[in-house]
Amino acid sequence: MRRTATAALGAVMALTLGACTSEVPATPQPVAATPVTTTVSKPPAPVKQASPATSSAPAVTWQVGARPLPRRPDGFGEIEPTPPELVNRALPTKDVLPPPAGNAYASTISAVPAAVLARSTWQAACPVKAADLRYLTMAFWGFDGRAHTGEMLVNAKGAAAITKVFGQLFARHFPLEEMRVTSPAELTLPPTGDGNSTSAFVCRPARGQTNWSAHAYGLAVDVNPFCNPYTQGDLVLPELASAYVDRSRARPGMVLAGDATVRAFAAAGWSWGGAWTSPKDRMHFTATGH
Repeated sequence: MRRTATAALGAVMALTLGACTSEVPATPQPVAATPVTTTVSKPPAPVKQASPATSSAPAVTWQVGARPLPRRPDGFGEIEPTPPELVNRALPTKDVLPPPAGNAYASTISAVPAAVLARSTWQAACPVKAADLRYLTMAFWGFDGRAHTGEMLVNAKGAAAITKVFGQLFARHFPLEEMRVTSPAELTLPPTGDGNSTSAFVCRPARGQTNWSAHAYGLAVDVNPFCNPYTQGDLVLPELASAYVDRSRARPGMVLAGDATVRAFAAAGWSWGGAWTSPKDRMHFTATGH
């Protein structure tokens, strides 16, 4: 559970409850490995639902992360109404990796390269060894209607299952805004409440606890946090995502009870935080139940 270059998003990524701490490992040396690639030659036609934005959409003026929010006493940003530009969010994707060839689904699984580990939140005090994490690259459809390639760190135990799940999302043209590795700076930046990065590993305790979150083990994935906000009491995360608390009006990128996204994760043995009573963590999928 819990989120683009903002501390609010970092906090969101860490909202998962419970998880046992483990022995602090010595700093491991990343093991070189040849990526394993899976490619589907031609993606199926998209499911006829609400469609993501296309290249004919009006120019986007919203700049993610540009405006820090005043802080609440609990450290999160003040909850503000969703800006009109984000009520039907469909921002374009900024490529961090080359897009997939021929708009076909492709994924790789490898040991975490040293350069990627260095720009991640991993450190020796984390509850998972670097050697037990895997670096994934996966194709996804953006809200701009184009195919992109994202990156993710996950626990080795779930790596193959996650590439399969996102292959199913790709086949259905389920849109994601971005997918990238969370950086250490994002954990301390002022909250802006507008992040929407799909991600997994982030080394941080669960919100308001000393226990590590499932994200700190690489055993949780947050999908489109802005479109699928976390709520508990008067808290909404990301803080500008209140328009998406109303689940009666389906929009692209939303995860809804019993839908194909929930079923794909369930088939992999991962449960959905949107089924919880309180908090309700609509972005969050976990292999640990927390």
